[in-house]
Parts: sequence; structure tokens; C-alpha cells
Amino acid sequence: MAVIKELIRKESDGTLSFGNFELDTKQKKSDFEFEGDLYKVKTFKEITKLEKNGMFVYESVPGTVVTKLKITDEETSFLVEGITDTSITLELEPETEYMVYVDDANIGTMKTNLGGKLPLSLEIDADKISSIRVVKA
Repeated sequence: MAVIKELIRKESDGTLSFGNFELDTKQKKSDFEFEGDLYKVKTFKEITKLEKNGMFVYESVPGTVVTKLKITDEETSFLVEGITDTSITLELEPETEYMVYVDDANIGTMKTNLGGKLPLSLEIDADKISSIRVVKA
């Protein structure tokens, strides 16, 4: 498993990676600049949370590692790994329908709530990386 020792980093392909589920105590890194925005990550074995300019972006319970996070107006995609099944919440556009893909399998259309939250439950194998794509319908 590839935890992010520095908690958050920019990748050479222009994506963002963050999280470390191996930590026993919560650690955070604030004011990480990426493409003109400021990010804050809080992570440890129980939770991983990402904020952009003070606004919610991603949360998993228990903690996970997210790599290759890419967010556009039409799609959010990333790779995720952890040690057990996890609940992930994404912040997207309010009251909007999205097609959700896990490992390229379409798991259906989901609609965000008034706050734009989209909850996902993900079965995780400890030695496997899962690919997530959420595309505006």
C-alpha cells in the first residue's frame, strides 16, 4: 500500500494525492497550494478528509489513501485504497444526477442532496486499489 507520508502532494500528471490510514493519531496539513487553491487534509486510521478553500471535498470513514484525484466540471475521478470497507462522501453540485463507476463497472445513477453530498459505500480489499469515477449524467 502506498500511503502519502507527506499527507498531501501534487503528482507529475497534474493530479492530487492525499491520505495516510496507517497513522494512529490524527495529523493535518493546511494551506497546501494546488492550481491556485488552498487545500487542507486531515487523516489517520479512522478518517481522511480533504477541504478546498475551506469547503468540503472528500471524506472517508475509516481513513483511506486517495491518488490521482482529478476534478472537472463534468467528472471526479480517483484511485482509493484502505484496509477495510469504507464510506466515502464527495461534495459535488447540489441536486444533480451522477453516473458512478467503480473499477469501470457502472453501479448506477445517484443524485446529490441539497448540500451536494454524494455518499458511496465501497468494499475494499486490503491489497487492492479501486478506481472511482463520478460523471455528471
